[in-house]
Amino acid sequence: MTNDRWPTGEPPLPSLAEAGYGPAHHDGSATARRWWDAEAADYLAEHAGALGDVSFTWGPEGLTEADAGALGDLTGARVLEVGAGSAPCARWLHREGVDVVATDLSHAMLRAGLEANRRTGVAVPLVQADALALPFAAGSFDVVFTSYGVVPFVADAAALHREIARVLRPGGRWAFSTTHPVRWAFPDDPGPGGLTATRSYFDADPYRELDADGGVVYAEYHRTLAQHVADVTAAGLRITRLVEPTWQPGRETWGGWSELRARHLPGTLLLVTEREG
Repeated sequence: MTNDRWPTGEPPLPSLAEAGYGPAHHDGSATARRWWDAEAADYLAEHAGALGDVSFTWGPEGLTEADAGALGDLTGARVLEVGAGSAPCARWLHREGVDVVATDLSHAMLRAGLEANRRTGVAVPLVQADALALPFAAGSFDVVFTSYGVVPFVADAAALHREIARVLRPGGRWAFSTTHPVRWAFPDDPGPGGLTATRSYFDADPYRELDADGGVVYAEYHRTLAQHVADVTAAGLRITRLVEPTWQPGRETWGGWSELRARHLPGTLLLVTEREG
């Protein structure tokens, strides 16, 4: 990796020595922050066409919030996005007149979000924050959401859901999308090779990438559907809707997600929950 990001404060990641499934002992949010700070520019450049600057999709299949309505009626609601990246989803909501704040762990992602604010004239508020320790008072928001942010990247998803429940008012909504649990049993291949299971659905080992010293550079976590349900309900959240998006016409392949695979397997899980009490 080149050093072209050093002037903005993001040193390159160390060279990878190993990638695969196994234990991922690391320093939690700090590891995720380093990875996203180093990779933000490349990630956003690669997926610019699909993400957009003012666009709200729930995953690679292309299901939009305009079609899904997962957040419900937001009239008068105060909304928080966690794991917002450069915040295209929050920017779309802001343009629709919603009172929304976007947070992300990565400074580099938020800097890209600030540039997008200036470029589009849609100035959504941006806050650098760890979703496991949000800088907001209890009951501050009516709705919290994330589209493929945070959930796959934290080792303790139960702690995440508890923190989200803390900042929600009673009856408030928490909606999140993440990799569908079934997909973890199959290779990350958009072609026919991705249609044959090669791992156990119940294998809980995360995917991780290690440097030459065995340190974790990147980690992504698998939960079964039962584990997702257990984690959200333990946090005092009630599941009100479960969506498995289908492939939208004209959507381009995104990594291992493709129209071919979507005809046979769910690729994304969207869960909508409400805080009890």
